[in-house]
Amino acid sequence: MTTILPTEFVDLQPFADKWCLATESERWGKRMASSMNDLLAFYDAAFPRLEAAVDYCDQYPLNALPEDVTNLLHLVYSLILVSMAVEIFGQAKTVDSADAILDRIKEPLP
Repeated sequence: MTTILPTEFVDLQPFADKWCLATESERWGKRMASSMNDLLAFYDAAFPRLEAAVDYCDQYPLNALPEDVTNLLHLVYSLILVSMAVEIFGQAKTVDSADAILDRIKEPLP
């Protein structure tokens, strides 16, 4: 297994290949295509590490993040989308939203 996260977050490596996604559209698609069991597994592993991950990312200028830190930040962004499914909706799909999709024309960076 190739490690793409900082060594301080090696415990989250099993989720990195699936959840270190560069765009919000990719993260949204992954959330919508995932089972609730997969979302819960990611949430349960990553949420307790959220504050440490944000603090770690904050050590670097946003426009000059090393690649492993950028991957960690992408993992945090994925966790944010997953947390809504876990904490609010109790399912991957949003409630009372018809066929909600997310089409962003331009992505914020990183």
